[in-house]
Amino acid sequence: MLLFRVLAGALLLLHPAAARAQTVWDMATEYPQSAMPGLGVTTFAKHVAESSAGKLQIRPSFDASGGIRSAGMLAAIAEGRVQAGDAFAGALEAEDAIFALPSLPFLVTSIADARRLADLARPFLAAALQNKGQRLLYLTPWPPSGIWSKSPLKMPSDLTGLSIRTYDKTSSEVFASAGAKAASISFADTMPKLAEGSINAVLSSGDGGTGRKLWEFLPYFSEITYSLPLSVASVNQAIYDGLTPDLREAVDTASRETEIELWLALSTRLQENYQRMRQNGVTIDSSPAAAVVAVLQSGAAAAQQAWCTRSGPTCAKVLEAFKAGKP
Repeated sequence: MLLFRVLAGALLLLHPAAARAQTVWDMATEYPQSAMPGLGVTTFAKHVAESSAGKLQIRPSFDASGGIRSAGMLAAIAEGRVQAGDAFAGALEAEDAIFALPSLPFLVTSIADARRLADLARPFLAAALQNKGQRLLYLTPWPPSGIWSKSPLKMPSDLTGLSIRTYDKTSSEVFASAGAKAASISFADTMPKLAEGSINAVLSSGDGGTGRKLWEFLPYFSEITYSLPLSVASVNQAIYDGLTPDLREAVDTASRETEIELWLALSTRLQENYQRMRQNGVTIDSSPAAAVVAVLQSGAAAAQQAWCTRSGPTCAKVLEAFKAGKP
């Protein structure tokens, strides 16, 4: 017994990390590791490990490998299937109308716009998550959404031939109003739908398209700048509260550092994506037909008003405040 204790003590001296209790969080996203949410989860894991001196580890999973899509992320966290996750905000509108705000159509047209809207929306998004027993970690910005299609979109009638994957209730309404067959589909389920032919277009950024290699089916991209949406990363509040004060501070520090780095990455992401897309034969229409955009913008105005009705006073507090401050 004495020999055992001596050996055990020697091992701890040789491997001091073994003497520390280590906590592990599983953190999921439905997006590829190369997409912005994947980059966010990877970056957050790195910063948490550094800030906590290895006492807290984040174990990421990508591509909905555990079967968790954005729409089901908050439930998965609440049920303990994962401790944390990154979900596309628009897919969470059934939880609270505020989640649809970042992906409202033709509201945000630049990174500066997207960041200002994110800052205005942050306390409301955090409150909505708090109501679900969760804590906002950081916001993940996306590059501009456009239309991936099998053929170029030259006139409004081309929209009526689209069976398009949209990413939330609002985008489905907008494209349906333009005559397209629109369905809100998880990004993780998009490629099988393309392969079977049930959809022939995708609303997504170059970022998401590059991560999934959408060019294998859709060689055209129309740069309509539909929105620059957000994803939200959150953790179970009780899990966070159960950490020691130093580990909570480590998580908060990692969250701030991750979001700063994601906004910096976004500034070069568009050109990097476009270069990769062109290398893979994608034709990028940077000046889509005005008539095509006008039809979608007409539907967007109605969709924004419908969101205001659903969101109640939040509309005036956030959306109207954003518009009032827009140059």
